[in-house]
Amino acid sequence: MISRLNATAGGNRALLVGSVMLATLMQALDTTIANVALPHMQGALSATQDQASWVLTSYIVAAAILTPATGWLAARLGRRRLLVVAVGGFTVASVLCAMATGIGQMVLFRILQGVFGASLVPVSQSLLLDSFPREKHGAAMAMWGMGIMVGPILGPPLGGWLTEYHSWHWVFLINLPVGAIALVGILLSVKPETPQARPLDTVGLALLALGIGSLQLFLDRGETMDWFGSLEIQVEAALAFLALYLYGLWWWRLRERAMLDLGLLGNRNFAVGCVLIFIVGIVLFATLALMPPYLATLMHYPVVTIGMVLAPRGLGTMFSMMLVGRMLGRIDARIPIMAGMGLIVLSLYGMSRFGIDASVDAVVWLGVVQGLGLGLVFVPISTIAYSTLDPSQRTEAAGLFSLVRNIGSSVGISMVVALLARATQINHAEIAARIPAYGAERTLLPAIWDPATATGAALLNAEVTRQSAAIGYGNDFWLMMVLTVAAMPLVLLMHSGRHAAAGAASEAGAMH
Repeated sequence: MISRLNATAGGNRALLVGSVMLATLMQALDTTIANVALPHMQGALSATQDQASWVLTSYIVAAAILTPATGWLAARLGRRRLLVVAVGGFTVASVLCAMATGIGQMVLFRILQGVFGASLVPVSQSLLLDSFPREKHGAAMAMWGMGIMVGPILGPPLGGWLTEYHSWHWVFLINLPVGAIALVGILLSVKPETPQARPLDTVGLALLALGIGSLQLFLDRGETMDWFGSLEIQVEAALAFLALYLYGLWWWRLRERAMLDLGLLGNRNFAVGCVLIFIVGIVLFATLALMPPYLATLMHYPVVTIGMVLAPRGLGTMFSMMLVGRMLGRIDARIPIMAGMGLIVLSLYGMSRFGIDASVDAVVWLGVVQGLGLGLVFVPISTIAYSTLDPSQRTEAAGLFSLVRNIGSSVGISMVVALLARATQINHAEIAARIPAYGAERTLLPAIWDPATATGAALLNAEVTRQSAAIGYGNDFWLMMVLTVAAMPLVLLMHSGRHAAAGAASEAGAMH
């Protein structure tokens, strides 16, 4: 049965949930949906590969810079007005991206997408937490989390399908109907709030913008710019460290009046939740960064097939989120977190053994297992992290929580891509050194790989590169597995988050 909302939201609770889910899904999709379409955009916009990469980078950096300002914006505008501006602006920016005729326009409109999209996730999360009693937070976070977790997973296959059968413009135009429906739902279901006269911490905002922006650029462009061999990367790393360090000193002086209250990390549940969601961000996005190129270059799958093979991972996430949303409030929330991390470890172990001939069944089922694990982990972490915070702190805490998750995703992608490139190079040299080029031992090689001929040498080099890359992919999955295992003891530091909620299951059912 749908019960009456509290003062922060009015009307139909199901409409509120559906509206914020659509807004969250729209923002989450756009973090990955353009990746597959990038080569098509590059040709249509007459851009170089480096210029085209800014289509992805500009959105991520803009969203990261504005996320810490969510708490201040919500206080000054009210969450309803902020959400309306964010959804409306994001939708308009999406249409402008589809209409872009040059790379400069595209990057500008992607920046606008990031600016408006930065507030969508934290404001949606805090609205849901305030709209449901504490014992129903698990069910609320399960529904909200589907957009956060499933969006990035479905982004590449959906982007590939739209690009293959329509055009790259539809990667952005798909946001128009979604944004319009979300906007109408928000206007009908969320009550206005009285704005608060909270002063703007201009120094703190400038330091955070410089620090977070530089950090994101450092992580995103490091691999293509040869990391610390590039002056640009050296400058970005120095600026990130200096600005974030100075913000720490600035916060210590202002405390609660600062742009982003780092004192929230003094809450044990929230601090541990941030560390765990950082790990989730690494695993989720690093796997998304590895699987498409693995399937394309080593398994030779076409784009549409890659999307079909990876899509069941999202189904696993959706199923486990609905399941755990019904369980929370009745069991110790640390149990599904540990179970989910165990499933993630199992899936990453299986992926580390793929080699160059992984079967389709193995790719699909290990993806489903990982999806199940991510769903079991994400919902309880998102619930427990806020369980001991004051309701007035939730919007700002949600901004910090989202920022940590996004930085985790950037760290994960940069880490695995860099390690893959390095491992491929090292393994190629070691394998090539063991290949007999002369003498009787050369006859052990297949005739087609005869290094004495130009064709044979080229084919042999391609196979060595393929084998070397397979080892690199395996090493990356193994590293993420070890990282997940190392993080598991942190779960024991959290309070259980258990609430005596006899109606949790019925509430979760009402939300469907």
